[in-house]
Amino acid sequence: MTLAITETLRKYFIMGSQNCDRDPIEILKVAAAAGITAFQFREKGEGSLTGNKKLELGKHLREICCEHNIPFIVNDDIELVDLLEADGVHVGQDDQSVKYLRKLFPNKIIGLSVSNASEVAKSPISLVDYIGAGPIFDTGTKPDAKTVVGLEWIIALREQFPKLPIVGIGGISPKNAATVIDAGADGVSVISAITKAENIKQAVYSI
Repeated sequence: MTLAITETLRKYFIMGSQNCDRDPIEILKVAAAAGITAFQFREKGEGSLTGNKKLELGKHLREICCEHNIPFIVNDDIELVDLLEADGVHVGQDDQSVKYLRKLFPNKIIGLSVSNASEVAKSPISLVDYIGAGPIFDTGTKPDAKTVVGLEWIIALREQFPKLPIVGIGGISPKNAATVIDAGADGVSVISAITKAENIKQAVYSI
């Protein structure tokens, strides 16, 4: 990868087939060409693929990322990291521990979601390459999303960790993405802002 981690976070697209009402392969092709800077394969939740179907979709999406030199991150699924030759893995507070992941993947990108001060205090922040901070706004994409923390959470994290790469997550759209960057985040991550967009190219430009 040629981009610094802070640059890769700028337009961070997260997607699984369960988020799409169109072919996810075609969605990623357009989004990649339009300028997303990182992609996370999150095939998780109701309606998601499993087994070989999940793996096959992952391979297609990985190929697109390779063609565009876009970091390919896997959400939580450790087996897929090796099977898809992923550039990294992103986990939440209830997923596999960061300490274990760092031992397993010493040279991979590791991202961790944090939504409050308590989670930060118990997390080995020094072992991660970036944190996902949120949910910043209300989101309908994840039914199990935590309490909205607002832009204040980005501001607080930036004050506590001046040099730590931070990407805002949760309810981010072309209309509010700039406010997340202005609050101190290095980038924004989106799902439905792209998967549900009438014009994917314009949506990527606008976040």
